Amino acid sequence: MKTLRAVWRLLRAVLHGLHGLLVVLLLFPRLSLDARRARIRWWAGKMLRMLGIKLHVEGIFKPGSKLIVANHISWLDIMAVHAVCPEARFVSKAEVQGWPLVGRLVASAETLYLERERKRDALRIVHQMADAMAAGGTVAAFPEGTTGDGQALLPFHANVLQAAISTGTAIQPVALRYADARHAVSPSALWLGDTTLAGSLWMLAAADGLVAHVRVLPPMASAHADRRALAATLRSTIEEALG
Repeated sequence: MKTLRAVWRLLRAVLHGLHGLLVVLLLFPRLSLDARRARIRWWAGKMLRMLGIKLHVEGIFKPGSKLIVANHISWLDIMAVHAVCPEARFVSKAEVQGWPLVGRLVASAETLYLERERKRDALRIVHQMADAMAAGGTVAAFPEGTTGDGQALLPFHANVLQAAISTGTAIQPVALRYADARHAVSPSALWLGDTTLAGSLWMLAAADGLVAHVRVLPPMASAHADRRALAATLRSTIEEALG
């Protein structure tokens, strides 16, 4: 029965993904910015439900311009945040653009792509982040730079904070955690090593009672801050929130 349930969830998720692609290709060009964001919120929330994942949110995002900083566990992190804050423009690795179906969906959310193999590309991304926040937008980044095991945070890279510091934009930390019926930190949500997207989808669909916890923490001022000290403070704040 568990296998059949997982297959059913996976089938619904794939169909929902295809539906999202049709919306992006056919409907998005005619929608206003607010209407597109409403669709992103709806689509992300429903994708979680299709996979059998409940969403639990604590706290609220501040209105207006901000930099969201979160710990990174899975590709699912973007879905969880977008279900609450659809205006967030994520900084993502450029390889995502080549993923079947997912790449086009991610691009529709105005994602900023970083080419990691190009050392100077980080400077370009910082400028794009700064421009977006100066215009009143919201940008989201994972300062760990890669996914962790959900048990302990990796070091935070301070360079992703520079755009917020240079524009005096508030930084809002977010603590993400996935729990299931037997684990406070579910192994089903982890996306480590050689795990493929298909393999991750199967583990999520097969999980029992998976809950995505999104804890939105109070925003912090960034103007004139030392970025390394600020990175350490953000890491400590998120770590404490995760318990």
